Amino acid sequence: MTISHALLAFTLAAGVLTITPGLDTALVLRTAAVEGGRRAILAGIGICCGCLAWGFAASVGLGALLAASQLAYRILRFAGAGYLIFLGLSIVLRKHKSEIAMGEVRDAKANASAPQWFLRGLLTNLLNPKVGYVTFLPQFIPAGVPVTSFSVLLAAIHAIEGLLWFSLLVLATRPLSRWLHRPRVAKTLDRTTGAVLVGFGLGLMLEKRS
Repeated sequence: MTISHALLAFTLAAGVLTITPGLDTALVLRTAAVEGGRRAILAGIGICCGCLAWGFAASVGLGALLAASQLAYRILRFAGAGYLIFLGLSIVLRKHKSEIAMGEVRDAKANASAPQWFLRGLLTNLLNPKVGYVTFLPQFIPAGVPVTSFSVLLAAIHAIEGLLWFSLLVLATRPLSRWLHRPRVAKTLDRTTGAVLVGFGLGLMLEKRS
């Protein structure tokens, strides 16, 4: 496999992974619809940084460690499950504008630049065991290339595709932003997304590794 063929094949494969519905898409779409595009993009950037971290992990053999070590995989799996359940419940229980005082609304707006949305995306990605991803990535590394730098390059391609996809999701919510920000609609979105995150967390916790 030549370098150009590897890059093209990975770009296509990563593109399919990017647009396949999953946790990342659900989190960004919900954040864009309920909390605004800026915060959704921050979450998306966090997710993409997580992709870069997993790409580096694949290059130094951490993927093989997770694949081989039951204990390491179990620790990461339970940490990820616990975080997803916590995040899902916090979204379900989130107060909306009609339920809080105006002073609290102003305080929330004042904290809009806080990095919590970036961290939310980063942790959602990092704590989700990606053994399949880190064993999938090396298949696109041609013989004779520097493994670490090429792995990070592939992860960067995936991250760029992810950021473009998240930007499209944010733009898609713009025409409906006024309707989506109604307290009743926002609450329904929160309950749905929160239930999905909790479901993913429980599924991850109860997963039986073969």
